[in-house]
Amino acid sequence: MAGMNRVIIIGNLGQDPEIRYTQSQKAVTTLSVATSESWKDDSGKQQEKTEWHRVIVWDKQAENAVKYLKKGSKVAVEGKLQTRSWDDKDGVKRYTTEIVANMYGGIHFLDSKGSSGGERAPHPGDAGAPVQSSNSGASDLDSIPF
Repeated sequence: MAGMNRVIIIGNLGQDPEIRYTQSQKAVTTLSVATSESWKDDSGKQQEKTEWHRVIVWDKQAENAVKYLKKGSKVAVEGKLQTRSWDDKDGVKRYTTEIVANMYGGIHFLDSKGSSGGERAPHPGDAGAPVQSSNSGASDLDSIPF
């Protein structure tokens, strides 16, 4: 039986989205999404842990993310995990694992009008809403130096 590489997270942006363009002029946006969990430890003290996720969004969704999202925006991300490597300036091999959001459902803007001080983010079916791309652009990712 074949495995499935699918991840779904709901969290808040830790910074404004950054957009860049590949050499072939494909839009790519990097999101930093925080997810948190809380629990009470054995002594009853409240504990919290935050995980940071690097999310890569391509094409029209990348452009819409920059247009409608900002630091603090709540998003749901559906995509696949991808690990890639590169050699840093000292020749040391580095690795990063990120979520490529254009797979499956992409990104969904969860803020409602006024919840983050801006306009309501579009929902599927709205004019200008994010669209799912059938091409994740993963082959162009290596040409982005980040």
